[in-house]
Amino acid sequence: MRLFAFCDKNGDETVSENDTPIEGAESAPFADIVREALAVKGETLRRLAERSVDPESGKAVGHSTLWKIADGQSYKRERWLVRAVAAGVGRDLAAVQAAAAEEWTGLVVGDPLKASTRGTTVVVAYASGTTPEELPILQEKLKELGLSNAQVVSGTDGNGES
Repeated sequence: MRLFAFCDKNGDETVSENDTPIEGAESAPFADIVREALAVKGETLRRLAERSVDPESGKAVGHSTLWKIADGQSYKRERWLVRAVAAGVGRDLAAVQAAAAEEWTGLVVGDPLKASTRGTTVVVAYASGTTPEELPILQEKLKELGLSNAQVVSGTDGNGES
């Protein structure tokens, strides 16, 4: 099961070194993935670009685009780019897609119900601060799924932690 939680402040704050929010700073989890890959000893933009090829379309990400992503500059945001970056950094596609969704749209992906199974995904979007009682449609759908006792937790990572 996958839960999408749109949080009002997401993308408007980040956390400083002492774990306090910095107002006005943008969240950049997709860029962070590229920066983490480049932080590996011996890694270069050109080597990462060589591996960053979309397995579906065969399109390759140029080293200059990777630099723009890592540097927080503007670049053309496309689906194939996310698949290519996932291939290049060797990370799970779903995790890279979630990071791109959070950075590009402010949509946070998580599983606060802890009800996922290998074959079941449930998608829910709601505003930060909304209580389960304010989500009657969600409550009905949970009942239909046999999850009427499921607890919806708040938080941006789907685990009840911000």
